Amino acid sequence: MPTYRAFQVTGQRRFELVERDIVDPAPGHVRVRVLTCGVCHSDFLAVEGERPDPDRPVVPGHEIVGVVDAVGDGVTGWQPGDRAGIGFLGGHCGQCEWCRRGDFVNCTDQPLPGTSIDGGYAEMVTVRATGLVRVPAQFDPLLAAPLLCAGITTFNALKAADAAPGSLVAVQGLGGLGHLGVQYAKKLGYRVAVIARGSEKAQLATILGADHYIDSSAADAAEALNGLGGAAAVIATASSGSSMTPLLAGLRPRGRLVVVGAAPDPIEVATPGLIFGSRSIVGSLTGSPIENEDGLNFSLAAGITPMIEPMPFLDAPDAYDRMMSGAARFRVVLQIGTSPDP
Repeated sequence: MPTYRAFQVTGQRRFELVERDIVDPAPGHVRVRVLTCGVCHSDFLAVEGERPDPDRPVVPGHEIVGVVDAVGDGVTGWQPGDRAGIGFLGGHCGQCEWCRRGDFVNCTDQPLPGTSIDGGYAEMVTVRATGLVRVPAQFDPLLAAPLLCAGITTFNALKAADAAPGSLVAVQGLGGLGHLGVQYAKKLGYRVAVIARGSEKAQLATILGADHYIDSSAADAAEALNGLGGAAAVIATASSGSSMTPLLAGLRPRGRLVVVGAAPDPIEVATPGLIFGSRSIVGSLTGSPIENEDGLNFSLAAGITPMIEPMPFLDAPDAYDRMMSGAARFRVVLQIGTSPDP
């Protein structure tokens, strides 16, 4: 029986390269031959054993671009040879309350590739057809992969900000999420301020499209934002609640702090700062497959691309370590298969 290779993990950081049998996809599912897979910080849920059953082997990875290899019974709209992507969400059920309300991101019966089901550190992956994203054939798979998670996260966060065109939007952090958020914000027509620690990132912020750079280690970020007229929104990408807390004071009336950086510590809020000025704090989590397609198409049209470090498939454990070290600039992407497209 034909097989494919995959890196599975058990426990904490116990990677193992294994051969698995290729099986037909179940009804409603699609098998995808993987071309590329981004290495995302959320992969730590699998690799560090932060899941319900860490002794059960699972293949990490959820920023996947590939080619449809086989479709299960009942699947319509997809056929072998189609370019497909898979992001953080592995396909909504269509039956729960939130699906019935059209809120597919919050489906209560949705697998998570790379965490609750096998993901993309492999030559093959099988997911629900409802989780597939159409990837334009002209999009380089290495560049498209990070946009299926990091890209849609920041793109949808800016949509959630609901800021008027031309208003000031700040992006906190200039890492894997932030460097994409700056590009999206600029192309969506906002004045963009970047908030980061240290002066060494100022030049990059300007290259990416920022109009202003605020070194939070040398200046009060909220005061700096207010000096620019106040921010209609702050997209908070840093994994630190304490660093987000002071930014609330830099929001204009009805401004929004949109949180996409998962932090272990809380955001501390003084209620008058929310009440007087009608400010708000909202969270934003990824997007549905059709929203992901919108993000890819916008990225292609606007020339938005992630800064990546490609690495070979067989170096997947090292790729994960590099991502977790913080040394990567800014997204590590595994090169796994070869595209049949010219």
